[in-house]
Amino acid sequence: MKLQPFHPILLAIFTTVASGQSPSTNDLGIFDGHNDIGNVHHAGWASYSESDNTYTISGSGTNMWFNTDEFHFVWKKMSGNVSLSSLIEMMDEGVDPHRKACLIIRQDLDPNSAYIDVAVHGDGLTSMQFRETKDGMTHEIKCNALAPDMIQLKKVGDYFTMYTGSSENEMEISGGSLRLQITSPFYVGLGVCSHNNEVLETIKFKNVVIKENLKAIDTVTKVESSLEILDIASLNRSEIYHTKSHIEAPNWTPDGKRLIYNSDGLLYKINIEGGTPQMIPTGFAKRINNDHGISPDGTQMVISDQTETGNSMIYSFPIEGGKPKKITPLAPSYWHGWSPDGKILAYCAERNGNYDIYTIPFEGGKETRLTDAEGLDDGPDYSPDGQYIYFNSTRTGTMQIWRMKTDGTNQEQITTDKYNDWFAHPSPDGKWIAYVTFNTDVPAGAHPPNKDVMLRLMNLKTKEIIILAKLFGGQGTINVPSWSPDSQKLAFVSYHPVK
Repeated sequence: MKLQPFHPILLAIFTTVASGQSPSTNDLGIFDGHNDIGNVHHAGWASYSESDNTYTISGSGTNMWFNTDEFHFVWKKMSGNVSLSSLIEMMDEGVDPHRKACLIIRQDLDPNSAYIDVAVHGDGLTSMQFRETKDGMTHEIKCNALAPDMIQLKKVGDYFTMYTGSSENEMEISGGSLRLQITSPFYVGLGVCSHNNEVLETIKFKNVVIKENLKAIDTVTKVESSLEILDIASLNRSEIYHTKSHIEAPNWTPDGKRLIYNSDGLLYKINIEGGTPQMIPTGFAKRINNDHGISPDGTQMVISDQTETGNSMIYSFPIEGGKPKKITPLAPSYWHGWSPDGKILAYCAERNGNYDIYTIPFEGGKETRLTDAEGLDDGPDYSPDGQYIYFNSTRTGTMQIWRMKTDGTNQEQITTDKYNDWFAHPSPDGKWIAYVTFNTDVPAGAHPPNKDVMLRLMNLKTKEIIILAKLFGGQGTINVPSWSPDSQKLAFVSYHPVK
């Protein structure tokens, strides 16, 4: 086992103990106390230097993960809307590359407590980690910043947001936001976990600032956007792109390499690893909305665009870009699904004052009406075996998920709850549908932006439903098919209100 140098602060502690004195815990700056959480092998310690506003913390512990934690915690008991920020200095190379420096908001001091943190790892990985309930499993949202100098964790209501930056640059949102219920009072503080219970790691937290009584944004007029990927097996999320612009509706290309989304009336593509988005040339079409998709063979795109008449119509062009070719002669028409053989498109259209589901050949021709119930039918998407079209309908009062045969027969309700469920997308392997859920305060026929929503997943065999994520979103989050080709991941957009 690699041995660490004996740190000066630990030498001072042991000298104090050997002389018969108790280590002082009174001078902790803005914090109230500190202690080890969980079954750590080596007792941790903390000191505060008022001259440079620096906390030096040593911690042991196997990990902060799964359903229990081991680390050293410097804390303050608080309530309400708060933020905590700090510069991070790792001191040395350390023993384990996954040692963690954390800003933490924790329900209590039990090792299995609900919590949320921003964690900078020794290898630079930065993520928001969280456990929603006591004894629950830990999940994370990886941000697209590596080894930031400064981090911040902000709580406003039930929303938690991670910011990253440096002492020279303004802090920016990084890594998506999360809705999680932590009740007052709670513990706010700094944590160190060595990720190796046989050693102590020492990390410095500089320029530590706690802000209280943060005001919520009453009226949301501007948002920033995070393009995220969620892993179905672990429920962990990764932010691949963050922008101050408004982006919507990612499609995943069949080769698994890129995402395509719309923003300000145009289409963009980006690698799934992140990077700089590239605009896709779309000719005259400059008012593209969030109803667009990719052909099963990955060679063509369809868009819903309002440039020509002011009403949405469906067009096609090669996936690399080009001049749009009109498919639907009537408007408004909003694309949503492509048959697995690539021959038929399914869409929502308003005809004679009623919104229903229609199909039309990809090469153009006469449209076929599949639904005629009163109210709104929307969001059609094909099952991968080509046997069904899933859609959402208000015909029973709330917006629920339905499915029917591709000729419109055998219409049956799939979800039956009090919420409003929209945009069901079957996974490529046919095992699940993913959809977005609005709360009961949203009218059944509306899917507005800037709302508390859930992404949910239904097992089509057992009909079991789980929550994939709770976030600020709605319109634009998951309007169109966005499954990875292997059915293991889902792409979506979350939003963040800003002043």
